[in-house]
Amino acid sequence: MNPTDTIAAVATPPGSGGIALIRVSGPDAVAVADRCFRSRTGAMGVLSRIQERHATVGGFFRGETLLDEVMATVFRGPRSFTGEDTVEVACHGGVLVTRLVLEALLQNGGRAAKPGEFTLRAYLNGRLDLSQAESVAEVIHARTERALACAQRQLQGGLTRSVATLRGSLLEVLAHVEAHIDFPDEDIAPDTAEALTRRLNGIRESIARMVRTAREGEVLRQGARVAIVGLPNVGKSSLLNRLLGLDRSIVSPIPGTTRDTVEAVASIRGLPVLFIDTAGQRETHDPIEKEGIRRGREAAVTAELVLHVVDGSAAASSVEVERELGRDLAGVPTILVANKSDVEGARVPNGAVAISCKTGRGLDQLGAAIEAALLGEADAAVSEGDVPIASRHRISLDRSAESIGRAVDGLGSGLGLDLVALELREALQAVGEVVGEATTDDLLDTIFSRFCLGK
Repeated sequence: MNPTDTIAAVATPPGSGGIALIRVSGPDAVAVADRCFRSRTGAMGVLSRIQERHATVGGFFRGETLLDEVMATVFRGPRSFTGEDTVEVACHGGVLVTRLVLEALLQNGGRAAKPGEFTLRAYLNGRLDLSQAESVAEVIHARTERALACAQRQLQGGLTRSVATLRGSLLEVLAHVEAHIDFPDEDIAPDTAEALTRRLNGIRESIARMVRTAREGEVLRQGARVAIVGLPNVGKSSLLNRLLGLDRSIVSPIPGTTRDTVEAVASIRGLPVLFIDTAGQRETHDPIEKEGIRRGREAAVTAELVLHVVDGSAAASSVEVERELGRDLAGVPTILVANKSDVEGARVPNGAVAISCKTGRGLDQLGAAIEAALLGEADAAVSEGDVPIASRHRISLDRSAESIGRAVDGLGSGLGLDLVALELREALQAVGEVVGEATTDDLLDTIFSRFCLGK
Protein backbone atom coordinates (compact mmCIF):
# COMPACT_ATOMS: atom_id res chain seq x y z
CA MET A 1 0.00 0.00 0.00
CA ASN A 2 1.28 3.45 -0.93
CA PRO A 3 -0.10 6.08 1.49
CA THR A 4 0.56 8.84 -1.06
CA ASP A 5 -1.92 7.33 -3.52
CA THR A 6 -5.43 8.69 -3.86
CA ILE A 7 -7.81 5.77 -3.47
CA ALA A 8 -11.42 5.31 -4.51
CA ALA A 9 -14.07 2.64 -3.94
CA VAL A 10 -17.81 2.10 -3.76
CA ALA A 11 -18.77 2.19 -0.07
CA THR A 12 -22.30 0.79 -0.41
CA PRO A 13 -23.19 -2.89 -1.00
CA PRO A 14 -23.23 -4.19 -4.59
CA GLY A 15 -26.56 -4.34 -6.37
CA SER A 16 -29.33 -1.90 -7.24
CA GLY A 17 -30.60 0.62 -4.73
CA GLY A 18 -31.81 4.16 -4.34
CA ILE A 19 -28.37 5.67 -3.68
CA ALA A 20 -24.77 4.51 -3.95
CA LEU A 21 -21.83 6.18 -2.23
CA ILE A 22 -18.34 6.36 -3.74
CA ARG A 23 -15.47 7.49 -1.52
CA VAL A 24 -12.23 9.12 -2.64
CA SER A 25 -9.39 9.72 -0.16
CA GLY A 26 -5.81 10.91 -0.44
CA PRO A 27 -3.71 13.98 -1.19
CA ASP A 28 -5.35 14.52 -4.61
CA ALA A 29 -8.89 13.46 -3.66
CA VAL A 30 -10.48 16.84 -4.34
CA ALA A 31 -8.56 17.37 -7.60
CA VAL A 32 -9.48 13.89 -8.86
CA ALA A 33 -13.18 14.41 -8.13
CA ASP A 34 -13.07 17.93 -9.58
CA ARG A 35 -11.98 16.57 -12.96
CA CYS A 36 -15.30 14.74 -13.19
CA PHE A 37 -17.67 17.12 -11.41
CA ARG A 38 -19.41 20.18 -12.83
CA SER A 39 -21.90 22.48 -11.21
CA ARG A 40 -25.40 22.85 -12.61
CA THR A 41 -24.18 25.91 -14.48
CA GLY A 42 -21.41 23.85 -16.07
CA ALA A 43 -18.60 25.34 -13.98
CA MET A 44 -15.59 23.13 -13.22
CA GLY A 45 -13.25 23.17 -10.21
CA VAL A 46 -16.21 23.64 -7.88
CA LEU A 47 -15.20 21.13 -5.21
CA SER A 48 -11.83 22.78 -4.52
CA ARG A 49 -13.67 26.02 -3.71
CA ILE A 50 -16.70 24.92 -1.70
CA GLN A 51 -16.82 24.99 2.07
CA GLU A 52 -15.84 21.64 3.56
CA ARG A 53 -18.62 19.40 4.92
CA HIS A 54 -21.11 21.16 2.65
CA ALA A 55 -22.78 19.05 -0.02
CA THR A 56 -23.22 20.36 -3.55
CA VAL A 57 -25.27 19.01 -6.46
CA GLY A 58 -23.94 18.76 -9.97
CA GLY A 59 -23.21 16.55 -12.94
CA PHE A 60 -20.64 13.77 -12.96
CA PHE A 61 -18.87 13.39 -16.30
CA ARG A 62 -16.56 11.06 -18.13
CA GLY A 63 -15.02 13.40 -20.64
CA GLU A 64 -18.03 15.18 -22.11
CA THR A 65 -20.47 12.37 -21.34
CA LEU A 66 -22.84 12.96 -18.42
CA LEU A 67 -22.95 9.85 -16.25
CA ASP A 68 -25.31 11.00 -13.52
CA GLU A 69 -26.48 13.87 -11.39
CA VAL A 70 -24.75 13.48 -8.05
CA MET A 71 -24.26 15.12 -4.67
CA ALA A 72 -20.63 15.60 -3.60
CA THR A 73 -19.31 16.41 -0.12
CA VAL A 74 -15.73 17.46 0.66
CA PHE A 75 -14.00 16.59 3.96
CA ARG A 76 -10.61 18.19 4.52
CA GLY A 77 -7.89 16.35 6.40
CA PRO A 78 -7.20 15.89 9.21
CA ARG A 79 -10.92 16.37 10.05
CA SER A 80 -12.07 13.39 8.02
CA PHE A 81 -12.50 9.68 8.73
CA THR A 82 -9.15 8.81 7.13
CA GLY A 83 -7.36 11.96 8.28
CA GLU A 84 -6.83 12.85 4.60
CA ASP A 85 -8.73 14.99 2.11
CA THR A 86 -11.84 12.97 1.24
CA VAL A 87 -14.71 13.37 -1.20
CA GLU A 88 -17.92 11.37 -0.97
CA VAL A 89 -19.99 11.17 -4.15
CA ALA A 90 -23.62 10.06 -3.81
CA CYS A 91 -25.11 8.91 -7.10
CA HIS A 92 -28.12 6.85 -8.14
CA GLY A 93 -27.72 3.28 -6.95
CA GLY A 94 -27.82 1.40 -10.22
CA VAL A 95 -25.13 -1.20 -10.85
CA LEU A 96 -24.02 0.35 -14.15
CA VAL A 97 -24.04 4.00 -13.11
CA THR A 98 -22.12 3.21 -9.93
CA ARG A 99 -19.46 1.35 -11.86
CA LEU A 100 -19.13 4.16 -14.41
CA VAL A 101 -18.75 6.84 -11.73
CA LEU A 102 -16.01 4.81 -10.04
CA GLU A 103 -14.25 4.16 -13.35
CA ALA A 104 -14.28 7.90 -14.11
CA LEU A 105 -12.51 8.59 -10.81
CA LEU A 106 -9.95 5.87 -11.51
CA GLN A 107 -9.31 7.25 -14.99
CA ASN A 108 -8.67 10.70 -13.53
CA GLY A 109 -5.96 9.83 -11.04
CA GLY A 110 -7.56 7.55 -8.44
CA ARG A 111 -6.50 4.03 -7.57
CA ALA A 112 -8.91 1.22 -6.66
CA ALA A 113 -8.84 0.86 -2.88
CA LYS A 114 -8.12 -2.50 -1.26
CA PRO A 115 -10.47 -3.98 1.35
CA GLY A 116 -10.17 -2.01 4.58
CA GLU A 117 -7.79 0.56 3.13
CA PHE A 118 -9.83 3.59 4.22
CA THR A 119 -9.90 2.35 7.82
CA LEU A 120 -6.22 1.39 7.63
CA ARG A 121 -5.41 4.99 6.67
CA ALA A 122 -7.50 6.22 9.60
CA TYR A 123 -5.31 4.05 11.84
CA LEU A 124 -2.02 5.09 10.22
CA ASN A 125 -3.02 8.75 10.48
CA GLY A 126 -3.86 8.46 14.17
CA ARG A 127 -7.63 8.85 13.80
CA LEU A 128 -8.24 5.42 15.38
CA ASP A 129 -6.08 3.01 17.32
CA LEU A 130 -5.92 -0.60 16.14
CA SER A 131 -8.63 -1.92 18.46
CA GLN A 132 -10.98 0.86 17.34
CA ALA A 133 -10.17 0.15 13.70
CA GLU A 134 -11.04 -3.53 14.21
CA SER A 135 -14.36 -2.54 15.75
CA VAL A 136 -15.40 -0.72 12.56
CA ALA A 137 -15.72 -4.08 10.80
CA GLU A 138 -17.44 -5.53 13.85
CA VAL A 139 -20.08 -2.79 13.80
CA ILE A 140 -20.75 -3.60 10.14
CA HIS A 141 -20.98 -7.36 10.66
CA ALA A 142 -22.78 -7.41 14.03
CA ARG A 143 -25.71 -9.85 13.94
CA THR A 144 -27.31 -9.08 17.30
CA GLU A 145 -27.85 -5.95 19.37
CA ARG A 146 -25.53 -7.31 22.05
CA ALA A 147 -22.76 -7.79 19.48
CA LEU A 148 -23.40 -4.30 18.12
CA ALA A 149 -23.23 -2.77 21.60
CA CYS A 150 -19.91 -4.53 22.20
CA ALA A 151 -18.50 -3.21 18.91
CA GLN A 152 -19.72 0.33 19.62
CA ARG A 153 -18.12 0.36 23.08
CA GLN A 154 -14.83 -0.68 21.51
CA LEU A 155 -15.18 1.92 18.75
CA GLN A 156 -15.80 4.61 21.37
CA GLY A 157 -12.52 3.72 23.07
CA GLY A 158 -13.66 1.44 25.90
CA LEU A 159 -10.87 -1.07 25.33
CA THR A 160 -8.38 1.73 24.64
CA ARG A 161 -9.05 3.23 28.08
CA SER A 162 -8.64 -0.13 29.82
CA VAL A 163 -5.32 -0.72 28.05
CA ALA A 164 -4.15 2.81 28.88
CA THR A 165 -4.80 2.13 32.58
CA LEU A 166 -2.79 -1.09 32.42
CA ARG A 167 0.08 0.61 30.60
CA GLY A 168 0.14 3.50 33.06
CA SER A 169 0.36 1.14 36.03
CA LEU A 170 3.10 -0.93 34.38
CA LEU A 171 5.08 2.20 33.49
CA GLU A 172 5.01 3.37 37.11
CA VAL A 173 6.41 0.06 38.33
CA LEU A 174 9.02 -0.02 35.55
CA ALA A 175 10.11 3.53 36.37
CA HIS A 176 10.54 2.55 40.01
CA VAL A 177 12.66 -0.48 39.08
CA GLU A 178 14.78 1.45 36.59
CA ALA A 179 15.43 4.17 39.17
CA HIS A 180 17.10 1.54 41.34
CA ILE A 181 19.09 0.28 38.32
CA ASP A 182 20.39 3.81 37.76
CA PHE A 183 21.55 3.98 41.38
CA PRO A 184 23.03 0.54 42.05
CA ASP A 185 24.39 1.53 45.45
CA GLU A 186 20.82 1.73 46.74
CA ASP A 187 19.51 -1.83 46.88
CA ILE A 188 15.77 -2.19 46.60
CA ALA A 189 14.37 -2.56 50.12
CA PRO A 190 12.35 -5.71 50.97
CA ASP A 191 9.26 -3.68 51.80
CA THR A 192 9.60 -1.80 48.49
CA ALA A 193 9.93 -5.06 46.59
CA GLU A 194 6.85 -6.36 48.40
CA ALA A 195 4.87 -3.23 47.48
CA LEU A 196 5.90 -3.52 43.83
CA THR A 197 4.90 -7.20 43.86
CA ARG A 198 1.45 -6.29 45.18
CA ARG A 199 1.03 -3.72 42.42
CA LEU A 200 2.15 -6.17 39.75
CA ASN A 201 -0.21 -8.85 41.06
CA GLY A 202 -3.02 -6.30 40.92
CA ILE A 203 -2.16 -5.53 37.30
CA ARG A 204 -2.04 -9.24 36.53
CA GLU A 205 -5.50 -9.72 38.05
CA SER A 206 -6.84 -6.84 35.93
CA ILE A 207 -5.46 -8.60 32.86
CA ALA A 208 -7.03 -11.88 34.00
CA ARG A 209 -10.44 -10.17 34.25
CA MET A 210 -10.07 -8.89 30.70
CA VAL A 211 -8.96 -12.31 29.44
CA ARG A 212 -12.05 -13.92 30.98
CA THR A 213 -14.16 -11.83 28.61
CA ALA A 214 -12.49 -13.37 25.55
CA ARG A 215 -14.97 -16.22 25.24
CA GLU A 216 -17.92 -13.81 25.08
CA GLY A 217 -16.01 -11.66 22.61
CA GLU A 218 -15.38 -14.68 20.40
CA VAL A 219 -19.04 -15.73 20.41
CA LEU A 220 -20.28 -12.19 19.76
CA ARG A 221 -17.90 -11.70 16.85
CA GLN A 222 -17.95 -15.16 15.27
CA GLY A 223 -21.10 -16.80 16.60
CA ALA A 224 -21.38 -20.33 17.96
CA ARG A 225 -22.48 -23.62 16.37
CA VAL A 226 -25.15 -25.54 18.31
CA ALA A 227 -26.44 -28.89 17.04
CA ILE A 228 -29.92 -30.20 17.89
CA VAL A 229 -29.92 -34.00 18.08
CA GLY A 230 -32.17 -36.81 19.26
CA LEU A 231 -34.48 -39.61 18.16
CA PRO A 232 -37.16 -39.04 15.50
CA ASN A 233 -40.26 -37.06 16.49
CA VAL A 234 -38.93 -35.74 19.79
CA GLY A 235 -39.42 -32.14 18.56
CA LYS A 236 -36.02 -31.15 17.18
CA SER A 237 -37.42 -29.28 14.16
CA SER A 238 -40.14 -27.73 16.31
CA LEU A 239 -37.47 -26.49 18.70
CA LEU A 240 -35.49 -24.94 15.84
CA ASN A 241 -38.60 -23.14 14.60
CA ARG A 242 -39.37 -21.90 18.13
CA LEU A 243 -35.84 -20.58 18.62
CA LEU A 244 -35.94 -18.81 15.26
CA GLY A 245 -39.48 -17.51 15.62
CA LEU A 246 -40.40 -18.80 12.14
CA ASP A 247 -41.10 -22.06 10.30
CA ARG A 248 -37.63 -22.83 8.98
CA SER A 249 -37.70 -26.62 9.32
CA ILE A 250 -40.49 -28.97 8.21
CA VAL A 251 -42.41 -30.48 11.12
CA SER A 252 -44.26 -33.76 10.57
CA PRO A 253 -45.38 -36.74 12.70
CA ILE A 254 -43.80 -39.01 10.08
CA PRO A 255 -40.40 -40.27 11.33
CA GLY A 256 -37.45 -39.40 9.11
CA THR A 257 -38.87 -36.13 7.75
CA THR A 258 -35.56 -34.32 8.27
CA ARG A 259 -32.99 -36.05 6.07
CA ASP A 260 -30.27 -33.43 5.99
CA THR A 261 -28.95 -30.75 8.30
CA VAL A 262 -30.94 -27.51 8.38
CA GLU A 263 -28.99 -24.46 9.58
CA ALA A 264 -30.18 -21.02 10.67
CA VAL A 265 -28.94 -18.22 12.95
CA ALA A 266 -30.92 -17.00 15.95
CA SER A 267 -30.18 -14.49 18.71
CA ILE A 268 -30.05 -16.20 22.10
CA ARG A 269 -29.87 -13.60 24.86
CA GLY A 270 -27.97 -11.39 22.40
CA LEU A 271 -25.54 -14.10 21.25
CA PRO A 272 -25.54 -15.02 17.53
CA VAL A 273 -26.03 -18.80 17.45
CA LEU A 274 -26.05 -21.02 14.37
CA PHE A 275 -28.47 -23.84 15.15
CA ILE A 276 -28.19 -27.08 13.18
CA ASP A 277 -31.30 -29.26 13.04
CA THR A 278 -30.28 -32.86 12.37
CA ALA A 279 -31.96 -36.04 11.16
CA GLY A 280 -33.59 -38.21 13.83
CA GLN A 281 -31.19 -40.88 15.10
CA ARG A 282 -32.56 -44.38 14.49
CA GLU A 283 -31.82 -47.66 12.77
CA THR A 284 -32.83 -47.48 9.11
CA HIS A 285 -32.17 -49.22 5.80
CA ASP A 286 -32.96 -46.11 3.74
CA PRO A 287 -29.59 -45.03 2.24
CA ILE A 288 -30.64 -41.37 2.00
CA GLU A 289 -31.81 -41.26 5.60
CA LYS A 290 -28.63 -43.08 6.67
CA GLU A 291 -26.55 -40.36 5.07
CA GLY A 292 -28.63 -37.71 6.81
CA ILE A 293 -28.07 -39.42 10.15
CA ARG A 294 -24.32 -39.60 9.49
CA ARG A 295 -24.21 -35.90 8.66
CA GLY A 296 -26.18 -35.11 11.79
CA ARG A 297 -23.71 -36.96 14.00
CA GLU A 298 -20.81 -35.26 12.23
CA ALA A 299 -22.41 -31.86 12.86
CA ALA A 300 -22.91 -32.77 16.52
CA VAL A 301 -19.34 -33.85 17.25
CA THR A 302 -17.93 -30.68 15.61
CA ALA A 303 -20.39 -28.29 17.31
CA GLU A 304 -19.48 -26.14 20.28
CA LEU A 305 -22.65 -27.23 22.07
CA VAL A 306 -25.29 -29.93 21.58
CA LEU A 307 -28.95 -29.83 22.53
CA HIS A 308 -29.91 -33.47 23.09
CA VAL A 309 -33.69 -33.48 22.83
CA VAL A 310 -35.76 -36.27 24.38
CA ASP A 311 -39.52 -36.81 24.43
CA GLY A 312 -40.65 -36.23 27.99
CA SER A 313 -44.06 -37.75 27.26
CA ALA A 314 -42.75 -41.02 25.79
CA ALA A 315 -43.09 -44.21 27.82
CA ALA A 316 -39.87 -45.62 26.39
CA SER A 317 -37.21 -44.84 23.83
CA SER A 318 -34.75 -46.71 21.68
CA VAL A 319 -32.24 -47.38 24.42
CA GLU A 320 -29.47 -48.68 22.15
CA VAL A 321 -29.65 -45.71 19.78
CA GLU A 322 -29.61 -43.32 22.74
CA ARG A 323 -26.54 -45.07 24.14
CA GLU A 324 -24.75 -44.91 20.80
CA LEU A 325 -25.61 -41.22 20.46
CA GLY A 326 -24.29 -40.62 23.98
CA ARG A 327 -20.98 -42.27 23.06
CA ASP A 328 -20.68 -40.07 19.97
CA LEU A 329 -21.24 -36.95 22.06
CA ALA A 330 -18.69 -37.83 24.75
CA GLY A 331 -16.54 -34.76 25.29
CA VAL A 332 -18.96 -32.37 23.57
CA PRO A 333 -20.75 -29.94 25.94
CA THR A 334 -24.36 -31.10 25.96
CA ILE A 335 -27.64 -29.82 27.36
CA LEU A 336 -30.34 -32.45 27.85
CA VAL A 337 -33.69 -30.99 26.76
CA ALA A 338 -36.97 -32.70 27.71
CA ASN A 339 -39.63 -31.61 25.22
CA LYS A 340 -43.42 -32.06 25.49
CA SER A 341 -43.35 -31.23 29.19
CA ASP A 342 -46.89 -29.88 28.83
CA VAL A 343 -48.25 -33.40 28.34
CA GLU A 344 -49.88 -34.88 31.45
CA GLY A 345 -47.60 -37.39 33.10
CA ALA A 346 -44.49 -36.13 31.31
CA ARG A 347 -41.22 -37.05 32.98
CA VAL A 348 -38.11 -34.91 33.08
CA PRO A 349 -34.76 -36.72 33.43
CA ASN A 350 -32.38 -35.43 36.08
CA GLY A 351 -30.43 -32.41 34.87
CA ALA A 352 -32.68 -31.81 31.87
CA VAL A 353 -34.26 -28.49 30.89
CA ALA A 354 -38.01 -29.03 30.60
CA ILE A 355 -39.63 -27.28 27.63
CA SER A 356 -42.71 -27.41 25.47
CA CYS A 357 -42.33 -26.45 21.83
CA LYS A 358 -46.13 -26.40 21.64
CA THR A 359 -46.69 -23.78 24.37
CA GLY A 360 -43.25 -22.16 24.58
CA ARG A 361 -42.83 -23.20 28.19
CA GLY A 362 -39.23 -23.38 29.40
CA LEU A 363 -37.66 -21.66 26.38
CA ASP A 364 -36.37 -18.77 28.49
CA GLN A 365 -34.68 -21.26 30.84
CA LEU A 366 -33.20 -23.05 27.83
CA GLY A 367 -31.86 -19.75 26.49
CA ALA A 368 -30.18 -19.07 29.83
CA ALA A 369 -28.69 -22.57 29.84
CA ILE A 370 -27.34 -22.10 26.31
CA GLU A 371 -25.75 -18.77 27.25
CA ALA A 372 -24.16 -20.25 30.37
CA ALA A 373 -22.82 -23.26 28.46
CA LEU A 374 -21.33 -21.14 25.65
CA LEU A 375 -19.75 -18.49 27.87
CA GLY A 376 -18.79 -20.43 30.97
CA GLU A 377 -17.11 -18.10 33.47
CA ALA A 378 -17.00 -15.26 30.94
CA ASP A 379 -20.58 -14.12 31.58
CA ALA A 380 -19.91 -13.46 35.24
CA ALA A 381 -16.70 -11.62 34.37
CA VAL A 382 -18.25 -9.06 32.03
CA SER A 383 -19.85 -6.06 33.69
CA GLU A 384 -21.78 -3.15 32.23
CA GLY A 385 -19.48 -1.07 30.03
CA ASP A 386 -16.77 -3.72 29.68
CA VAL A 387 -15.57 -4.59 26.19
CA PRO A 388 -15.26 -8.36 25.63
CA ILE A 389 -11.90 -8.81 23.97
CA ALA A 390 -11.08 -10.65 20.73
CA SER A 391 -8.74 -13.62 20.29
CA ARG A 392 -5.91 -11.38 19.08
CA HIS A 393 -6.20 -9.24 22.20
CA ARG A 394 -6.24 -12.32 24.46
CA ILE A 395 -2.99 -13.66 22.98
CA SER A 396 -1.21 -10.35 23.65
CA LEU A 397 -2.63 -10.01 27.17
CA ASP A 398 -1.68 -13.60 28.03
CA ARG A 399 1.90 -12.84 27.01
CA SER A 400 1.87 -9.72 29.11
CA ALA A 401 0.59 -11.61 32.16
CA GLU A 402 3.32 -14.24 31.71
CA SER A 403 6.01 -11.55 31.62
CA ILE A 404 4.57 -9.91 34.73
CA GLY A 405 4.57 -13.30 36.46
CA ARG A 406 8.27 -13.74 35.70
CA ALA A 407 8.95 -10.21 37.00
CA VAL A 408 7.12 -11.03 40.24
CA ASP A 409 9.14 -14.23 40.64
CA GLY A 410 12.31 -12.24 39.98
CA LEU A 411 11.52 -9.67 42.67
CA GLY A 412 10.83 -12.44 45.14
CA SER A 413 13.98 -14.43 44.40
CA GLY A 414 16.42 -11.54 44.23
CA LEU A 415 16.86 -11.72 40.46
CA GLY A 416 18.83 -8.85 38.97
CA LEU A 417 16.72 -5.74 38.51
CA ASP A 418 17.85 -5.38 34.91
CA LEU A 419 16.19 -8.74 34.13
CA VAL A 420 13.04 -7.72 36.02
CA ALA A 421 12.95 -4.51 33.99
CA LEU A 422 13.34 -6.52 30.79
CA GLU A 423 10.27 -8.60 31.67
CA LEU A 424 8.27 -5.46 32.44
CA ARG A 425 9.23 -3.92 29.10
CA GLU A 426 8.05 -7.06 27.33
CA ALA A 427 4.79 -6.88 29.29
CA LEU A 428 4.38 -3.26 28.19
CA GLN A 429 4.99 -4.13 24.56
CA ALA A 430 2.49 -6.99 24.64
CA VAL A 431 -0.21 -4.73 26.14
CA GLY A 432 0.56 -2.08 23.53
CA GLU A 433 -0.06 -4.59 20.74
CA VAL A 434 -3.77 -4.57 21.65
CA VAL A 435 -4.18 -0.98 20.48
CA GLY A 436 -1.50 -1.13 17.78
CA GLU A 437 1.42 0.56 19.48
CA ALA A 438 3.56 -2.33 18.26
CA THR A 439 2.53 -3.92 14.95
CA THR A 440 3.90 -5.64 11.88
CA ASP A 441 2.86 -5.31 8.26
CA ASP A 442 1.70 -8.93 8.27
CA LEU A 443 -0.58 -8.26 11.25
CA LEU A 444 -2.10 -5.20 9.58
CA ASP A 445 -2.62 -7.11 6.33
CA THR A 446 -4.38 -9.89 8.22
CA ILE A 447 -6.68 -7.53 10.10
CA PHE A 448 -7.69 -5.21 7.27
CA SER A 449 -8.02 -7.88 4.58
CA ARG A 450 -11.22 -8.97 6.35
CA PHE A 451 -12.87 -5.61 5.74
CA CYS A 452 -15.29 -4.93 2.92
CA LEU A 453 -14.37 -2.64 0.02
CA GLY A 454 -14.99 1.03 0.65
CA LYS A 455 -14.41 0.78 4.41
